[in-house]
Amino acid sequence: MSVRLAAAVLAAKAAGALARRAGRGGTSLPGKLLLRLEPAAVGELAGRLPGGSIVVSATNGKTTSAAMIASVLQRTGTTLVHNRAGANMAGGVASALLGAARRGGRMTGTQGLFEVDEFWLDRLVDELDPRALLLGNLFRDQLDRYGELETIADRWAGVAAARAGRTQLVLNADDPLIADLGRDTAADPERPRPGVTYFGVDDDGLALPGVPHAADSKHCRRCGHAYVYEAVYLAHLGHYRCPNCGARRPEPRVTATDVRLNGVRDARFRLAAAAGTADVRLPLPGLYNVYNALGAAALCLAVGIELCEVVAGLESVSPAFGRAETVEVGGRPVSILLVKNPAGANEVLRTLTLEDAPDGLDVWGVLNDNIADGRDVSWVWDADFEVLAPRLRRMTCSGTRAGELAVRLKYAGADPARLHVVPDVAEGLDAAVAGGGDADAPLYALPTYTALLSLHDLLSERGLAARYWA
Repeated sequence: MSVRLAAAVLAAKAAGALARRAGRGGTSLPGKLLLRLEPAAVGELAGRLPGGSIVVSATNGKTTSAAMIASVLQRTGTTLVHNRAGANMAGGVASALLGAARRGGRMTGTQGLFEVDEFWLDRLVDELDPRALLLGNLFRDQLDRYGELETIADRWAGVAAARAGRTQLVLNADDPLIADLGRDTAADPERPRPGVTYFGVDDDGLALPGVPHAADSKHCRRCGHAYVYEAVYLAHLGHYRCPNCGARRPEPRVTATDVRLNGVRDARFRLAAAAGTADVRLPLPGLYNVYNALGAAALCLAVGIELCEVVAGLESVSPAFGRAETVEVGGRPVSILLVKNPAGANEVLRTLTLEDAPDGLDVWGVLNDNIADGRDVSWVWDADFEVLAPRLRRMTCSGTRAGELAVRLKYAGADPARLHVVPDVAEGLDAAVAGGGDADAPLYALPTYTALLSLHDLLSERGLAARYWA
């Protein structure tokens, strides 16, 4: 380790310790200082990991996919350097590496596992130099910060081309934008690049009646013609083809069949790959988590993990905070399900409709418009709250845009008498927990991103959740 890097590491560690003592957290701040003192720190520290690094990126599900990969790898005895708290920009990745750095250039972990924000991927991937890269999906999200999907897709296309042959690329065949990243367009548009593994769902029983209103990628990236779908599973994910130029969903090597969704409790599916087939009981709900599990499985298999270890790791994964985790608040179970864009919200709403609740559902929604959420919250009008409205017993609306959320539910057909607006997060949580009928009935919390962080801090203060940096 260079003298400059060693000094930067010491200074950043000291700053992180002070921040934690002051109760300000430590997931990104130390890493930001480290990079200010030594801009090449990520590359230098990551290069010291003997097992190299794995990188995960997606609009939705990267925290959960990374947790699933961690669950599998840890069963093999791998010691990970992992930004598990979800701080996924440069500062968060640098903080994770900083936490593993020791005197003399030693690292406490043998392998890096980093989830990376979709807009930061092209800026971090060469420094991390991953042995494997999982790209899960691209959905419309934070348009006022990140622009249209094609902006991200163009940046990712450059990453995929540059990493071809150097990194195992694990791609979602059911997402047209992601699938295109694996095509060797310079030679044969239908031939995968070297080192590409595709995954996807093959279960027509899950197919939606048509492409949802909130679907994003409806047109062929190659020629601009509208795709024809044989099956739509989630937003624009499914089995598609372009009738104009012939582009179509590539054949996945890792698939999920016989999928069974059991509300917010779990999901089950049959995992099929070249290594064999196995039934998986995933302790996380929804089709979106089946996709997360498929991506995690495909990546682990691509780096040489045995199928039995992959299945065991998936079945023992614990939910990341806010991703279908249930905590008890005031004696009542509260299931927390992050929502932050139309595609993700629709899958959460779809999952809630599977719940057996004859007296109706108690829901607490928290809608914020802070910078990290995106200032534009008009996306709630593209989310299908119409499927939730007739199932509501009570809906408590909180957050900086609580009133707009209540208006959206009213237009979705919810009885105004069942809607309660309590903007403050702490007061809203307490009102939602106390409200409704059966005190033992679950409360479903649907926070946006910064609302989830506020909820985590609130529960930590009440001793109901551990701090990430503790």
